Amino acid sequence: MKRMLALILALTMLLALAACGGGKGSEGTGQTQTATNTYRLHGQETVVSVDLSGGWSVEFATGAVYLYDGPNDGERDPVAFGYVITQEEYEEIIAEYSGYDSFSEVGAGVMFDEGESGCNKFAFAVGNGLSFLIAAEHGHDENAIYSRFTVTAGDPYEEEAASGIDYMALVNKLHPLPDGWEDALEIVHMNNSLGDDVEVEKKAYDAYLRLKDDLAAEGVYVDLDSARRSIAAQQDIMDRFIEKYGADYAAKTVATPGYSEHHTGLALDLYLNIDGEDVYLNEDMVQHPEIWAKIHEKLPEYGFILRYLEDKEHITGYGYEPWHIRYIDDPDTARDIMSRGITLEEYLGAVKSADVTVDYGTSALYSEEELKEAAVQIKCQFASWAGCELHSLRYAGDKCNSEENLKWMNELGQPEDGKKYVQCVDFLMDFHSPTEDAYLRDTAWEPDLEYTDYHWWLARTEDGGWDVLSSGY
Repeated sequence: MKRMLALILALTMLLALAACGGGKGSEGTGQTQTATNTYRLHGQETVVSVDLSGGWSVEFATGAVYLYDGPNDGERDPVAFGYVITQEEYEEIIAEYSGYDSFSEVGAGVMFDEGESGCNKFAFAVGNGLSFLIAAEHGHDENAIYSRFTVTAGDPYEEEAASGIDYMALVNKLHPLPDGWEDALEIVHMNNSLGDDVEVEKKAYDAYLRLKDDLAAEGVYVDLDSARRSIAAQQDIMDRFIEKYGADYAAKTVATPGYSEHHTGLALDLYLNIDGEDVYLNEDMVQHPEIWAKIHEKLPEYGFILRYLEDKEHITGYGYEPWHIRYIDDPDTARDIMSRGITLEEYLGAVKSADVTVDYGTSALYSEEELKEAAVQIKCQFASWAGCELHSLRYAGDKCNSEENLKWMNELGQPEDGKKYVQCVDFLMDFHSPTEDAYLRDTAWEPDLEYTDYHWWLARTEDGGWDVLSSGY
C-alpha cells in the first residue's frame, strides 16, 4: 500500500487527449533510459517520462500511451495503456466499481480489477479538473508498470482556436462537401492490422482510440478499415470505373466525387478481430450482430453515431452498414440521435420524417429477404430525389416475371459480367413531390403532388444482385 501511494504521487497525470507538436525524446541517465512527451488538454500541459530500462518501449499515440515489455516491433501487444478522463467520468467509475471486492481507495485514486475479461485499473484525480485511468493487462506486475511513469503538470496554455470544420456537417448524395473543407482538415495516418494506411480527422481518431480501448476491455476488438478519401481519389475511382464498365454502371456503383461522407475524415468503417482472426468482408461481418450491438451501445459516449440505419435507406441513400460510424464530436447530441433511432438528416431537419409502409405481399418466386434486397435498392435511389417524401412501396406480384418483361429488362441494360437477366420484379411506389421551386428544377415533377403507383423495375442474373433498370409510369 505504501508503495502504491508513492506511485500515485509520482503519477500526477499520465497524459492528455491530444499531443502538442514537440517534446518527444529520450535520454540516458546512468542505467536508466527514459522517453518523454508533452501533452495538452483543456488548457493544461502534462509532461510524461517513461522508464524504458530493461529493453521496454513506449508508444506516445494521440490520445493514449502504450507501454510494451520489449521492442514495439508490431508483433508484441502492450502490457498497459492509459488515457485522460474527465472528473465526471472518474466519479462514474467510482459509482460503478465501488461494489467490487477488488475495489479500494488508494491515496488520491481508486484501484480495482475488472475480472478475467478486463484489466487491473487504476484511476486518480490529477488536481486540475481532470482525472486519469491506467489499465495493466493481467499476468503482469501492475506495481512495476506504474513505477515506470513519472508525470508532472506543465504550465497552463491558451486553448487553440476552434477547428475550422463543422463536425455536424451533412455530406450525402444531395449535400456536397463544404467549400474549403480539405484545406481546413487536420488528418493523422495510422496503419491497421491488414497493413493499410488509413487517414482520419485528428479529433475523430482520438475518440476512436478511446472507443477501441473501451471495447477491448470488454473483449471486443476492432480496427479501422477505411476513413478519409479525398475528392481527387474518389474521382480517380470514378474514372477507372467509367473506363472499364461505362458511365451508367459507374454512376450506379461509385459515389459522386464531392458527395461521399468519407471525404470528411469523420466517417469511419470498422472491421472485427474475433479469436485472433481479422473479419473484414461485409458478408462475414454481418454474421455477428451481437458484437455490433455492443459496439453501437458505446458509440455515443465518444461522440459517434451509427450512420446508415436499417429501413432508413430512402433518407441516407445507403443500405444498413453496422460498421460505418460517424464522428459528430458532442456525446450529448450523439446520445440524442442514437436513442431516438433517427438519421443525421432527420436530426438536422434536412428531410421530412414520415412513416413508410413496405408491403412484400405473397410470392411463390421470391423470399421476403430477396424482395427486401430489391426494395433497398429502390430506396437508395429515391434518396437522391431532393425534396420528395416516400410514403409506401409494394411488390406488384409474381406476374411481372414474364418472358416478355425479361426480354425488355435485357434490352434496357446489360450486366457488367456479360450474363443475362433471368428474373425481374416490379414495385409500386407512392410519394409526394416537393413544394419548393429549387427542388423542382431539372425534374419532371409537378409541385406538391401525391404520385401513386409509380413503377420501379429491377432484374438480376442467376447469381447476381438486383439492378434498378427503369422507373416511371
